[in-house]
Amino acid sequence: MHEISIRQAIPADVKHLLRLYQSAEIESESPFTVDEGQAHFEVFERYPNYRVFVAVLNEQIVGTYELLVMDNLAKRGRKSGVVEDVAVSPLHQGHGIGRKMMTHAMAMCREAGCYKLVLSSGLKRTRAHDFYDSVGFERHGFSFRVELD
Repeated sequence: MHEISIRQAIPADVKHLLRLYQSAEIESESPFTVDEGQAHFEVFERYPNYRVFVAVLNEQIVGTYELLVMDNLAKRGRKSGVVEDVAVSPLHQGHGIGRKMMTHAMAMCREAGCYKLVLSSGLKRTRAHDFYDSVGFERHGFSFRVELD
């Protein structure tokens, strides 16, 4: 296998990301069109500490994750990181791409001075849970949500 590189996503990547979300089965019930996705990408490009990263292998996007780094008032301004929408192409799973992305996320958070990095995962995604365990995440507390629409 060739070298996997991680870089920040650019607007031209959106069409590939939308396909990746679909193939990794993490898309929403009503996925964006490419035009909608690119418009939304432009919105969160303005957020100061929110980035989308892609894993590239042989000039092909084979993985992605989103990272938010935020300041915490209750922690005397200490920063924490939140990972969202981790996806690896099913054809490339099991080849170290997810591990490289999570190692990258941890490095980005350390560089930003974060005291922790968190993520949540659906209860049924037991393979993903085993993966997160294997890269050093520990199960902590509970994740809660309320559907608002």
